[in-house]
Amino acid sequence: MIDSHAHYDDEQFDTDRDEILNKCVEAGVTHIVNAASDLESARKSIELSKNYAFIYAAVGVHPHEASGWKDDTYDTLRTLAGEKKVVAIGEIGLDYHYDFSPRDVQKNVFARQIDLARSLKMPIIVHDRESHKDILDIIKSEKAYETGGVLHCFSGSVEMAREVLNLGFKIGIGGSLTFKNAARPVEVVRFAPLDMILVETDCPYLSPEPLRGRRNWSGNIKYVIEKIAQIKEIDYKEVERATTENAVNLFGLNM
Repeated sequence: MIDSHAHYDDEQFDTDRDEILNKCVEAGVTHIVNAASDLESARKSIELSKNYAFIYAAVGVHPHEASGWKDDTYDTLRTLAGEKKVVAIGEIGLDYHYDFSPRDVQKNVFARQIDLARSLKMPIIVHDRESHKDILDIIKSEKAYETGGVLHCFSGSVEMAREVLNLGFKIGIGGSLTFKNAARPVEVVRFAPLDMILVETDCPYLSPEPLRGRRNWSGNIKYVIEKIAQIKEIDYKEVERATTENAVNLFGLNM
C-alpha cells in the first residue's frame, strides 16, 4: 500500500512519531509521500525522508500560507526540490472555504508554484476546496498538464473529474469516501478508471469510518482501498496493486 498524501511533520505526531511510522511498515505500507504546507514543513518533510527509507517528500506552500510568500520563496523552494527524495511540488492550490489568504494572493502563489514544477519537470499535488473552477482555469492557463499531478482529497463532481482526467491528472481518494453522506465521492470513484486513482490518508486528518474523529495514520488506508473495491465490485488486491502502481509511476518512487 502507498499513502500518497500524509502530514507526519504535523505536531499531532510529536509525541509518538517514530512509533507510528514503525507501525506503518508493520501494517504493509511500503511508501508514504509527505506533503508540505510551507517552507518549515518542507524542511521537516525532507528530514523525515532522510530518516525513513519509505518516506518521500513534496515541497510547496499551501493556500492557507500563501500570504507568507516572499520574494525569495520561489528560489528557496527550487533549492529544496533538488533534495534527493523530493518527488513533487505540493501541496499547492486554492482554498475558498477558509480564505486564510486573499484569493488573488492564493491564485498568484498557485501559478508561481506551477511554473516551478514545470521548470523542474515535477508533478504537483493540488489542494482544492470550494475553488473548482479557478483550479481548473489556472491548471489550464499555466499548462500544469505538462507535468501532471494529482488533485488530492478530490471533492468535485463527476463532471469535474472528467475534466481533470482529460488533463492527465490523477484523483486522490481518502477517508471521506467512507463517510455515510459521501454520495459524490462514491459517484466519482465509480466513474474514474482505476489507473487514474491514488489512495491517501491526509493524516492526521480525515480518518475513515469506523474511526472518524480519531487521529488518522497510514495504516487506515486499507479502509479506503476496501471501499473502492466495494464500489467498483472488484477484488481488494486489484485496487491495492493498481493504486500502488499509479503512485509509483506518478512520483517515480523506488520499489
